[in-house]
Amino acid sequence: MRLMALDIGDRRIGVALSDPGQTLARTLQVIRRRSLNADMSVIVALVTEHEVEKIIVGHPLQLDGTSGEQACSVEAFAAELREVLAIPVILWDEGFSTIRARQLMIEAGTKRKDRKSRIDAVAAAVILQDYLDSLKLERAIPWEETTL
Repeated sequence: MRLMALDIGDRRIGVALSDPGQTLARTLQVIRRRSLNADMSVIVALVTEHEVEKIIVGHPLQLDGTSGEQACSVEAFAAELREVLAIPVILWDEGFSTIRARQLMIEAGTKRKDRKSRIDAVAAAVILQDYLDSLKLERAIPWEETTL
């Protein structure tokens, strides 16, 4: 089964998908926001089409770890997703994912005009890869056996 990540913005939603082994994240698409119902319909269709078992939603916390205006908006969107989907919806600190995505695209030689149309999907892939990496770390190092 696959995992999906969403980078939710005011105008666009970036979507990324894991491989079935839940090792690697890849960009899927960018959804242009129209209305809550339309956005939910697109996401539900993608979840069904790709057999997604969990959604990871980028949570834009402030530097002090609190929820600002954008984080509250994302929290409300995630709550709506939980109402329409029968799978877990996880909020995950996105940790400057858009800045990291932009840097990755620059390093890959993506032209400026192409970056704007894909940045949200790349940010979603960054969020998802962070989540997948955390799962690998948990499996590789049992926390009760580690020492500092």
